[in-house]
Amino acid sequence: MKDKLMEPKSTGTICCSPRISSGFTPGASCCSPAQASCCNPSPEQGSEHEREAVSFGKKVNIQFLYLDLSKCTRCQGTEKVLEEAVSDVARVLEAAGVDVKVEKIQVEDENQALELGFVSSPTIRINGRDIQLEVIESPCEPCSDLSGENVNCRVWLWEGKEYSVPPKAMIIDAILREVYGPQPHTLEERKPVSEVPENLKRFFRSRGVSPKCC
Repeated sequence: MKDKLMEPKSTGTICCSPRISSGFTPGASCCSPAQASCCNPSPEQGSEHEREAVSFGKKVNIQFLYLDLSKCTRCQGTEKVLEEAVSDVARVLEAAGVDVKVEKIQVEDENQALELGFVSSPTIRINGRDIQLEVIESPCEPCSDLSGENVNCRVWLWEGKEYSVPPKAMIIDAILREVYGPQPHTLEERKPVSEVPENLKRFFRSRGVSPKCC
């Protein structure tokens, strides 16, 4: 049977727009059991609307935690890419009713690091969750020169490759997954920190001895 254009019947039920259906039953309204999928979409059909409903009014709080922005090229680069990523998605999220805020925090001592659960610099968190829980580091020459100690900074892993600065796509992906991903959360919870890593302790000690260096 050729596909026919279904005309909605006036049955007192608010129905969806006319649709093409190869299983049209003469005399059946689009909201009858035979055409139930019209007004009762499958999970696949309804998922987009559900994501839109979930995202409306949602808040996305982004934290950028770092050791130094005066010399550390990794912190500087991460800040720049984060700003670009937020700018790229801001208009779309605003239209979807999502409120995005960015907070930049310089971690200056061990107590602050412990309180914030800060284990590697730089760090990006979305609604309190690291966008990369796995800590991968490599020697950071600017921070080592700044502190006079051997200091490592974060390496970002994205699609099987390592980067000294996170790719913009990585940050955008993390933001969108937090907004539109399965609820309540798509990013894993970070575990409490009981001790500051020795790598950070060396950096903080050097700042205590020579505060003017920073």
